[in-house]
Amino acid sequence: MTLAVIITFCVLLLLAYFFDLTSAKSGIPSVILLLITGVVLRQITEFLKIQLPDFNPALPVLGMIGLILIVLEAALELELNRSKLRLIIKSFLGALLPMALITIGLAFFFYFIGGYSMRVSLVNSIPISVISSSIAIPSVRNLSPANKEYVVYESSFSDILGVVIFNFVSFNRSYGTESFSHFGLQVIIIIIITVVATIILALLLHRIEHHIKYAPIILLIILIYALSEIWHLPALVFILLFGLFVGNIDKLKRYNWSRIFNPGELQKEVVRFKEITTEGAFLVKSIFFMIFGYSLQMEQILDTHTLIISLVIIAIIYFLRFIQLKISGLAVNPLLFVAPRGLITILLFLSVDASQRIDLMNESLMVKVIVITSLVMMFGMMFKPKEAVPKAKDPLLPDEISSEELENL
Repeated sequence: MTLAVIITFCVLLLLAYFFDLTSAKSGIPSVILLLITGVVLRQITEFLKIQLPDFNPALPVLGMIGLILIVLEAALELELNRSKLRLIIKSFLGALLPMALITIGLAFFFYFIGGYSMRVSLVNSIPISVISSSIAIPSVRNLSPANKEYVVYESSFSDILGVVIFNFVSFNRSYGTESFSHFGLQVIIIIIITVVATIILALLLHRIEHHIKYAPIILLIILIYALSEIWHLPALVFILLFGLFVGNIDKLKRYNWSRIFNPGELQKEVVRFKEITTEGAFLVKSIFFMIFGYSLQMEQILDTHTLIISLVIIAIIYFLRFIQLKISGLAVNPLLFVAPRGLITILLFLSVDASQRIDLMNESLMVKVIVITSLVMMFGMMFKPKEAVPKAKDPLLPDEISSEELENL
């Protein structure tokens, strides 16, 4: 039995690796294939009458660790300089405004139609309004650098804002001056924690000489995140800022105080740290979506009662995204199609207290929204127009050649 479990586990993860390898060429998001694998695995175990333990309690844990690693991986890849400021503002507003409109619109719908309180309606609406970085970022590898960078910023901001707003709405009974002042204090506290923890972790990353050095750093990051969540602090802000600082450590060489980090040597460690983070994110994400697919019942997947509502929600998502892209002056095609729901949607949905659940916002609707938005993105990536990718400039050649020099040649 032990060998059978090990073989099955290895085969499934190798299958997930194959999905990840082929997703860029096939255009099929790996998350869809992972969910299908989980569903098929459940049907096989039920047919063979194999009893497996309940994996549902592991989903929130895997989801949270996966979210941390995915946001950290994305932050480590982002280049930070003044020229990016306009892009950052656009991506931040692109994440915030549609999320706010979708959340408020759905909340009023539940409030008037279902008779639920506005607080309960908001809590149930937030998960469906968040773009999933775990699906969006790996799916835009073949886009132009500018579009890819926008998606990375936007989806990362969407994850962070979704968790922050969800926690704010969930843990506050009223929304007055006191609650917003308390929230502002929480943001200040997490920024202070981020500065101190980032300095300590960056020094540890450079100065640990033991052959095991990356695992303790990642464990400390997860620990700080978990403790921040216990104190209801916006913990993902710490993950994003830490990743941005470490990922752009080479830009600190101009400052004298940066000598304590030794940016030149630390950059070598950062490269290896990125690789470990990427592989860890892949493993956790793969296990999470397979287990979530395994936990689904066929009745939930085939339920047609939630299909119309999910299609209406999806239509609203893309309508608002189209307007937002037009106003921002960004490329509608292919960015319009990159609005998938995924890991963060499931994680926030599972975080809704049982006493606050709305019957309509169930797993059946969540799965339909996740699968359909992923399929829309898949077809959008397949039929996207060919983008101009800037050619690498030869450093041995001058930028411009005059007509006289050309004649001499």
